[in-house]
Amino acid sequence: MPFADRADAARQLADALKIYSGEHPLILAIPRGGVPIGALVADALGGDLDVVLVRKLGAPGNAELAVGAVDESGWTYLTPHASLTGADSAYIEHERMVQLDTLRRRRARFTPSRQRTSADGRLAIVVDDGIATGASMIAALHSVRQRKPARLVCAVPVAPRDALRDIAPFADEVVCLEAESDFNAVGDFYRKFPQVSDDEVVACLNSR
Repeated sequence: MPFADRADAARQLADALKIYSGEHPLILAIPRGGVPIGALVADALGGDLDVVLVRKLGAPGNAELAVGAVDESGWTYLTPHASLTGADSAYIEHERMVQLDTLRRRRARFTPSRQRTSADGRLAIVVDDGIATGASMIAALHSVRQRKPARLVCAVPVAPRDALRDIAPFADEVVCLEAESDFNAVGDFYRKFPQVSDDEVVACLNSR
């Protein structure tokens, strides 16, 4: 496996991004698994850490299979295979509203007393612990693009090659340490891949 744990992946990712270490980048992590990685990358590059909140839309009968994703504004991305899962427009709208409610609760939980860090005119790097379908990353990149960064980078330890092709138009640069053709799950590429709790996310953000 290419990564011992998220800390190992973060160190490798920071090394791949070291060209940006003098630019005071804004690291925007996708909770929950992306936050411990984002914290270490921000430290290594001398940047700021914040979160970008998105939620995947799960397929009918299989919540783990993403048929799309939604950001806090309500903007929704649908994967090309969404209709093949039985996700019709009524299902998508219901799932979208459920996930928007979750986003509101997460925002209140993760950043109850702080303003979002401005991305206007800055180098913004969106990070996660890996990509499966690419839906959540696309929603995150779209969300950050609306905040007018000078440059927008997607940075992840591992992703399927086809997902990276889908993501590329939404970023100015995509950095991926392990681009795989044979892909099942992000956790398969980590020796240790425990779930990250809400409390861990809050602790990372409060420690800045």
